[in-house]
Amino acid sequence: MQSPLRHGKAAIGTTIAGGALAALSQAPERASRLLRHRYPTVAVTGMTGVGKTRLADRLSRRASAESAGGADVGSAVMERRTRRNARLRGYRFRVVPGENAATRLGALDEVFHDEPVDGVLHVVAWGHATPRRTGGTTGAALATREELLAAELEDWAITAHRIASMAVRRDRPTWLVVAVTKADLFADDVDAAVRYYSPGSGTPFGDKLDELRALAGGAKLSIDVLPVCARGGDKRSAMPEKACNDLLGRLELRLAQLSGHV
Repeated sequence: MQSPLRHGKAAIGTTIAGGALAALSQAPERASRLLRHRYPTVAVTGMTGVGKTRLADRLSRRASAESAGGADVGSAVMERRTRRNARLRGYRFRVVPGENAATRLGALDEVFHDEPVDGVLHVVAWGHATPRRTGGTTGAALATREELLAAELEDWAITAHRIASMAVRRDRPTWLVVAVTKADLFADDVDAAVRYYSPGSGTPFGDKLDELRALAGGAKLSIDVLPVCARGGDKRSAMPEKACNDLLGRLELRLAQLSGHV
């Protein structure tokens, strides 16, 4: 006959083993939550030529090819950047290709459906994007400012649909920052540019943002609009280095606030 003491020890052992297995099974999920808290994932979206990669490079403290003298060209695949600081916090940036191709649509699916991001940094340029020819062709492209603004709206319609779809599926708010880049090209009209991209402004882009908030639910989507100049210290920039750095600092501060880093 088995003694009560032995039976009790066996029960305790089984309980401990079960608890250990449960803890081990939950470990990956806890690690994932910790990683997302310390290093939230940010989708960097926008049409080709607006300066997504350059901005991601500045935010991640990485030297871009253009800064090193390379050509300002877009990527056909999703690029990844990571920002780390001494406090073991930062961001994982996912730069979605601007070209309207299969690789871009696949990248959009990844960041908004397969592995939903924590926030979106949508880059626009107030009609000052660098015109580019379609992939595989060479030579300078030409486009009017009106054509570039129209192309931005068309690009945004695709991205906004993905953001709304992601926002309604999750149990926590989604944040969106519209980064109005290349501010050094319209330094005297920065306020007008920010107003054009703001919700409730009555502009074509502002109306699209109002539609997005209605689809996603206003309480589930926060929207900020911030000007930025990614050419800080670049002699080709018409804006002083301090002014460019101040704009970039404001963007970095807002990203930190939205991510709970400050």
